[in-house]
Amino acid sequence: MKALQSLDDEQQVALLFLILFGLLGLASIAAFLRSLRPQDTAEIERHERLLRDLRAVWIGASVFWLSWLSGPAGATLLFGVLSLIALREFITLAHTRRSDHRGLILAFFIVLPMQYLLVALRSFDLFTVFIPVYVFLAIPVLSAMAGDPERFLESNAKIQWGVMVCVFGLSHAPALLLLEFPKYQGRGAFLLFFLVMATGAAQIVQELASRWLRRRPVARRIDRSFSFRAWMAGALGGAVVGGLLFWITPMTWWQAMAWAFLVGACGSLGDFVMRALKKDAGVRYWGNQSSVTGAVGLLDRVAPLCFAAPVFFHSVRWYSSLNP
Repeated sequence: MKALQSLDDEQQVALLFLILFGLLGLASIAAFLRSLRPQDTAEIERHERLLRDLRAVWIGASVFWLSWLSGPAGATLLFGVLSLIALREFITLAHTRRSDHRGLILAFFIVLPMQYLLVALRSFDLFTVFIPVYVFLAIPVLSAMAGDPERFLESNAKIQWGVMVCVFGLSHAPALLLLEFPKYQGRGAFLLFFLVMATGAAQIVQELASRWLRRRPVARRIDRSFSFRAWMAGALGGAVVGGLLFWITPMTWWQAMAWAFLVGACGSLGDFVMRALKKDAGVRYWGNQSSVTGAVGLLDRVAPLCFAAPVFFHSVRWYSSLNP
């Protein structure tokens, strides 16, 4: 581990990419070979879900690579585009009304760019309260001015929830790139990589555990595969991956495992919540009607990250304040 930590940034990145894409390549080959075996309907459905989780890790790894290449400014812009697409998917399937247009205009054309501008300017104090405080109050005010009281609370809650998840939650990921950590300057991309890998590993392990362990669903009407056993196994899987990656972080191995367990658990719970929203919307996947949403399920891929990123970001800031 001392030898790994002694490598410079470029050497560490090259090693990470070699390990990451090599493992993902092997996993993809294994999944392809498994698909060649005869399977019943239930096995096919579980295999498709595993493939979606694997694609999510591929996307996360690719986003990290692009973030590293483009630098903090490019990464912030990239995640802003991802937020835009994810919010569009969410709103399109949320059945909004004509009276919601003012709130939607505010969300897409003012709130989203303003949130990422605050990230780029490193105004983290305002960045963390801008949406939960100011936007939370502004959206219902604009909706009330439309003069339509029918289903007022439901309509505003949909917009507020979409902004919180797709904009507020996801914007914490590029904020990691700009976070000034004592004795860890200029290495925020490694924290982003750590977050993506721990979250993705937890999703894959949870899916595998739901197939191997005896099922005791928490909420059958939402998802028959989600159980506390599988969720705990996924969080522990994320913790193992985080422990193996501690050398790219300012943490000790046990601190890295604890953080990875936390983000893995939060990401899995976030994915479970989004499954409930999909059930309410009457769809299996966000964006499964690509002609309507303009994207094919991006929100399915980034939903765990939307929940895990804020928890990880504020935990890192809290830790850095204790270790100046």
